[in-house]
Amino acid sequence: MGLQNETIRALSSVTAELNYLAPLSVRPRTYTYDPPTGEARSNVLPEPHLLPIHDARAISGILTLDSAGFALVRHQSRVTNFYDEDQVKSVYYPEAEQLLKGLTGASRVFIFDHTVRKRIEGAADRRNDEPRQPVGRVHVDHTAKSGPQRVRDLIPDAADDLLKGRVQVINLWRPIRGPLKDAPLAVCDARTVAFEELVPADLVYPHRVGETYAVRFSPQHQWFYFPDMTASEVLLLKCYDSKTDGRARFAPHSAFTDPTSPADARPRESIELRALVFHKE
Repeated sequence: MGLQNETIRALSSVTAELNYLAPLSVRPRTYTYDPPTGEARSNVLPEPHLLPIHDARAISGILTLDSAGFALVRHQSRVTNFYDEDQVKSVYYPEAEQLLKGLTGASRVFIFDHTVRKRIEGAADRRNDEPRQPVGRVHVDHTAKSGPQRVRDLIPDAADDLLKGRVQVINLWRPIRGPLKDAPLAVCDARTVAFEELVPADLVYPHRVGETYAVRFSPQHQWFYFPDMTASEVLLLKCYDSKTDGRARFAPHSAFTDPTSPADARPRESIELRALVFHKE
Protein backbone atom coordinates (compact mmCIF):
# COMPACT_ATOMS: atom_id res chain seq x y z
CA MET A 1 0.00 0.00 0.00
CA GLY A 2 1.66 3.21 -1.14
CA LEU A 3 0.57 6.82 -0.88
CA GLN A 4 -3.13 7.66 -0.94
CA ASN A 5 -4.66 8.71 -4.25
CA GLU A 6 -5.37 12.26 -3.10
CA THR A 7 -1.69 12.72 -2.18
CA ILE A 8 -0.56 11.37 -5.54
CA ARG A 9 -3.03 13.56 -7.47
CA ALA A 10 -1.69 16.68 -5.77
CA LEU A 11 1.82 16.08 -7.14
CA SER A 12 3.08 17.22 -10.51
CA SER A 13 4.45 14.49 -12.74
CA VAL A 14 5.99 13.64 -16.08
CA THR A 15 4.97 10.72 -18.25
CA ALA A 16 7.93 8.63 -19.35
CA GLU A 17 8.90 5.14 -20.44
CA LEU A 18 10.19 2.63 -17.92
CA ASN A 19 11.58 -0.72 -19.05
CA TYR A 20 10.36 -3.70 -17.05
CA LEU A 21 11.22 -7.39 -17.52
CA ALA A 22 9.48 -8.95 -20.50
CA PRO A 23 8.10 -12.48 -19.97
CA LEU A 24 10.95 -14.98 -20.00
CA SER A 25 10.82 -18.78 -19.86
CA VAL A 26 14.35 -19.10 -18.42
CA ARG A 27 16.21 -17.40 -15.60
CA PRO A 28 17.35 -13.86 -16.49
CA ARG A 29 21.12 -13.66 -17.01
CA THR A 30 23.63 -11.00 -18.00
CA TYR A 31 27.38 -11.37 -18.53
CA THR A 32 29.58 -8.54 -17.26
CA TYR A 33 32.22 -9.46 -19.84
CA ASP A 34 32.27 -10.71 -23.44
CA PRO A 35 30.08 -13.83 -23.33
CA PRO A 36 31.06 -17.31 -24.48
CA THR A 37 30.84 -17.93 -28.20
CA GLY A 38 27.27 -18.24 -29.38
CA GLU A 39 25.71 -16.63 -26.31
CA ALA A 40 24.17 -13.18 -26.02
CA ARG A 41 25.54 -10.80 -23.41
CA SER A 42 22.06 -10.82 -21.85
CA ASN A 43 18.87 -12.79 -22.34
CA VAL A 44 16.82 -10.02 -20.71
CA LEU A 45 14.37 -8.22 -22.99
CA PRO A 46 12.71 -4.93 -22.03
CA GLU A 47 8.95 -4.48 -21.70
CA PRO A 48 8.41 -0.69 -21.91
CA HIS A 49 5.52 0.97 -20.08
CA LEU A 50 4.55 4.63 -20.32
CA LEU A 51 3.94 5.72 -16.74
CA PRO A 52 3.55 8.83 -14.57
CA ILE A 53 6.65 9.62 -12.53
CA HIS A 54 5.74 11.97 -9.70
CA ASP A 55 7.77 14.91 -8.41
CA ALA A 56 8.50 13.87 -4.82
CA ARG A 57 10.00 17.13 -3.57
CA ALA A 58 6.76 18.29 -1.92
CA ILE A 59 6.51 15.06 0.10
CA SER A 60 10.20 14.31 0.71
CA GLY A 61 9.62 14.62 4.46
CA ILE A 62 7.38 11.55 4.54
CA LEU A 63 9.46 9.34 2.25
CA THR A 64 11.96 7.39 4.33
CA LEU A 65 14.20 4.40 3.81
CA ASP A 66 12.05 2.25 6.08
CA SER A 67 8.70 3.39 4.69
CA ALA A 68 9.15 3.87 0.93
CA GLY A 69 12.66 2.42 0.51
CA PHE A 70 14.26 5.72 -0.51
CA ALA A 71 14.98 9.15 0.91
CA LEU A 72 16.50 12.45 -0.18
CA VAL A 73 19.08 14.11 2.07
CA ARG A 74 21.33 17.15 1.77
CA HIS A 75 25.06 16.54 2.05
CA GLN A 76 27.93 18.80 1.05
CA SER A 77 30.96 16.70 0.15
CA ARG A 78 34.58 17.85 0.41
CA VAL A 79 35.43 15.91 -2.76
CA THR A 80 36.65 18.22 -5.53
CA ASN A 81 36.85 15.58 -8.29
CA PHE A 82 34.55 12.56 -8.23
CA TYR A 83 36.49 11.07 -11.17
CA ASP A 84 39.56 10.78 -8.92
CA GLU A 85 39.23 7.29 -7.46
CA ASP A 86 41.78 7.90 -4.71
CA GLN A 87 39.95 11.03 -3.56
CA VAL A 88 36.59 9.27 -3.64
CA LYS A 89 37.91 6.45 -1.47
CA SER A 90 39.89 8.61 0.95
CA VAL A 91 37.33 11.45 1.34
CA TYR A 92 33.90 10.36 0.11
CA TYR A 93 33.86 6.87 1.61
CA PRO A 94 34.41 8.18 5.19
CA GLU A 95 31.86 10.95 4.59
CA ALA A 96 29.28 8.41 3.42
CA GLU A 97 30.01 6.15 6.37
CA GLN A 98 29.36 8.96 8.85
CA LEU A 99 26.25 10.08 6.94
CA LEU A 100 24.74 6.60 7.06
CA LYS A 101 25.60 6.06 10.70
CA GLY A 102 23.93 9.34 11.60
CA LEU A 103 20.81 8.67 9.54
CA THR A 104 20.26 5.01 10.43
CA GLY A 105 21.84 4.60 13.87
CA ALA A 106 23.98 1.77 12.47
CA SER A 107 26.70 0.24 14.60
CA ARG A 108 28.92 -0.35 11.57
CA VAL A 109 28.99 0.76 7.92
CA PHE A 110 31.14 -0.85 5.24
CA ILE A 111 31.37 0.95 1.87
CA PHE A 112 32.23 -1.77 -0.62
CA ASP A 113 32.25 -0.14 -4.06
CA HIS A 114 31.31 2.83 -6.18
CA THR A 115 30.38 3.54 -9.78
CA VAL A 116 30.79 6.77 -11.74
CA ARG A 117 28.40 7.26 -14.66
CA LYS A 118 28.32 9.72 -17.55
CA ARG A 119 25.72 9.43 -20.26
CA ILE A 120 27.17 9.28 -23.76
CA GLU A 121 24.57 9.31 -26.53
CA GLY A 122 24.34 5.92 -28.23
CA ALA A 123 26.91 4.21 -25.99
CA ALA A 124 26.16 0.80 -24.49
CA ASP A 125 26.70 0.20 -20.78
CA ARG A 126 29.68 -2.12 -20.43
CA ARG A 127 31.35 -2.83 -17.13
CA ASN A 128 34.84 -2.61 -18.56
CA ASP A 129 34.18 0.94 -19.74
CA GLU A 130 34.75 4.01 -17.59
CA PRO A 131 32.64 5.87 -16.89
CA ARG A 132 29.57 3.62 -17.00
CA GLN A 133 26.27 4.56 -18.67
CA PRO A 134 22.97 5.13 -16.83
CA VAL A 135 20.90 1.94 -16.46
CA GLY A 136 17.59 2.31 -18.25
CA ARG A 137 15.79 -0.75 -16.88
CA VAL A 138 13.86 -1.35 -13.69
CA HIS A 139 15.99 -3.31 -11.23
CA VAL A 140 17.18 -3.76 -7.65
CA ASP A 141 20.92 -4.11 -7.03
CA HIS A 142 20.67 -6.95 -4.48
CA THR A 143 18.31 -9.74 -3.49
CA ALA A 144 17.28 -11.70 -0.42
CA LYS A 145 20.10 -14.09 -1.33
CA SER A 146 22.86 -11.78 -2.55
CA GLY A 147 22.52 -9.24 0.29
CA PRO A 148 23.79 -11.66 2.97
CA GLN A 149 26.23 -13.18 0.50
CA ARG A 150 27.97 -9.83 0.09
CA VAL A 151 28.64 -9.86 3.84
CA ARG A 152 30.17 -13.34 3.59
CA ASP A 153 32.22 -12.36 0.55
CA LEU A 154 33.53 -9.06 1.86
CA ILE A 155 33.81 -9.55 5.63
CA PRO A 156 34.24 -13.33 5.97
CA ASP A 157 35.86 -13.35 9.41
CA ALA A 158 33.00 -11.44 11.05
CA ALA A 159 30.12 -12.50 8.78
CA ASP A 160 28.47 -14.96 11.15
CA ASP A 161 28.24 -12.42 13.95
CA LEU A 162 27.20 -9.55 11.68
CA LEU A 163 24.42 -11.60 10.10
CA LYS A 164 22.87 -12.21 13.51
CA GLY A 165 21.79 -8.57 13.56
CA ARG A 166 19.99 -6.43 11.04
CA VAL A 167 21.79 -5.94 7.72
CA GLN A 168 20.95 -3.42 5.01
CA VAL A 169 22.45 -2.67 1.62
CA ILE A 170 22.01 1.03 0.86
CA ASN A 171 22.99 2.84 -2.34
CA LEU A 172 23.97 6.52 -2.10
CA TRP A 173 23.28 8.18 -5.47
CA ARG A 174 24.18 11.78 -6.28
CA PRO A 175 24.75 13.97 -9.33
CA ILE A 176 28.33 15.05 -9.90
CA ARG A 177 27.02 18.24 -11.54
CA GLY A 178 23.65 19.86 -11.18
CA PRO A 179 20.97 20.82 -11.46
CA LEU A 180 20.51 17.44 -13.13
CA LYS A 181 18.00 17.49 -16.00
CA ASP A 182 19.25 14.62 -18.17
CA ALA A 183 18.49 10.94 -17.42
CA PRO A 184 17.28 11.41 -13.83
CA LEU A 185 16.66 8.46 -11.52
CA ALA A 186 13.14 7.18 -10.90
CA VAL A 187 12.41 5.16 -7.76
CA CYS A 188 9.42 2.95 -7.02
CA ASP A 189 7.75 3.09 -3.62
CA ALA A 190 8.66 -0.29 -2.13
CA ARG A 191 5.23 -0.54 -0.48
CA THR A 192 3.62 -0.87 -3.91
CA VAL A 193 5.82 -3.77 -5.06
CA ALA A 194 4.82 -7.38 -4.33
CA PHE A 195 7.70 -9.72 -3.56
CA GLU A 196 6.66 -12.07 -6.37
CA GLU A 197 7.18 -9.23 -8.87
CA LEU A 198 10.91 -9.29 -8.07
CA VAL A 199 12.64 -11.82 -10.33
CA PRO A 200 16.12 -13.11 -9.38
CA ALA A 201 18.59 -12.54 -12.21
CA ASP A 202 22.17 -13.77 -12.54
CA LEU A 203 24.94 -11.22 -13.02
CA VAL A 204 27.86 -13.31 -14.28
CA TYR A 205 31.39 -12.11 -13.44
CA PRO A 206 34.58 -13.93 -14.51
CA HIS A 207 35.01 -15.50 -11.06
CA ARG A 208 31.60 -15.33 -9.38
CA VAL A 209 27.88 -15.04 -10.09
CA GLY A 210 26.00 -12.21 -8.43
CA GLU A 211 22.25 -11.87 -8.17
CA THR A 212 20.02 -8.84 -8.74
CA TYR A 213 16.28 -8.43 -9.18
CA ALA A 214 14.62 -7.72 -12.49
CA VAL A 215 11.05 -6.49 -12.01
CA ARG A 216 7.72 -7.48 -13.53
CA PHE A 217 5.25 -4.71 -14.27
CA SER A 218 2.27 -3.98 -12.04
CA PRO A 219 -0.18 -1.08 -12.39
CA GLN A 220 0.02 -0.72 -8.60
CA HIS A 221 3.58 0.59 -8.72
CA GLN A 222 4.02 4.24 -7.73
CA TRP A 223 7.03 5.99 -9.27
CA PHE A 224 8.82 9.13 -8.05
CA TYR A 225 11.80 11.33 -8.83
CA PHE A 226 13.45 14.47 -7.52
CA PRO A 227 13.83 16.94 -10.41
CA ASP A 228 16.84 19.21 -10.70
CA MET A 229 18.94 17.40 -8.12
CA THR A 230 22.14 19.23 -7.20
CA ALA A 231 25.59 17.95 -6.30
CA SER A 232 24.79 18.63 -2.63
CA GLU A 233 21.84 16.21 -2.60
CA VAL A 234 22.00 12.45 -2.11
CA LEU A 235 19.27 9.96 -2.95
CA LEU A 236 19.44 6.95 -0.64
CA LEU A 237 18.10 3.67 -2.07
CA LYS A 238 17.28 0.56 -0.03
CA CYS A 239 18.60 -2.42 -1.99
CA TYR A 240 18.25 -5.03 0.76
CA ASP A 241 17.04 -5.30 4.35
CA SER A 242 17.20 -8.46 6.43
CA LYS A 243 14.19 -7.34 8.50
CA THR A 244 10.90 -8.82 7.35
CA ASP A 245 8.61 -6.95 9.76
CA GLY A 246 6.86 -4.76 7.19
CA ARG A 247 9.49 -2.08 6.63
CA ALA A 248 10.73 -1.50 3.08
CA ARG A 249 13.28 -4.06 1.89
CA PHE A 250 13.81 -3.49 -1.87
CA ALA A 251 13.34 -0.26 -3.88
CA PRO A 252 13.27 -0.78 -7.67
CA HIS A 253 14.78 2.07 -9.65
CA SER A 254 15.74 3.08 -13.18
CA ALA A 255 17.14 5.96 -15.16
CA PHE A 256 14.57 7.47 -17.52
CA THR A 257 14.31 10.00 -20.32
CA ASP A 258 12.54 13.09 -18.97
CA PRO A 259 10.39 14.51 -21.79
CA THR A 260 10.67 17.98 -20.24
CA SER A 261 14.47 17.95 -20.29
CA PRO A 262 15.92 20.73 -22.48
CA ALA A 263 17.48 19.57 -25.73
CA ASP A 264 20.80 21.12 -24.70
CA ALA A 265 20.82 19.68 -21.17
CA ARG A 266 24.25 18.63 -19.92
CA PRO A 267 24.55 14.81 -20.11
CA ARG A 268 24.01 13.17 -16.74
CA GLU A 269 27.07 12.62 -14.56
CA SER A 270 26.56 10.77 -11.29
CA ILE A 271 28.24 8.64 -8.66
CA GLU A 272 26.77 5.89 -6.53
CA LEU A 273 28.25 4.18 -3.48
CA ARG A 274 27.02 0.85 -2.14
CA ALA A 275 27.22 0.19 1.57
CA LEU A 276 26.61 -2.65 3.97
CA VAL A 277 24.86 -1.17 7.00
CA PHE A 278 24.83 -3.19 10.23
CA HIS A 279 22.72 -2.95 13.37
CA LYS A 280 23.11 -5.06 16.48
CA GLU A 281 19.35 -5.44 16.94
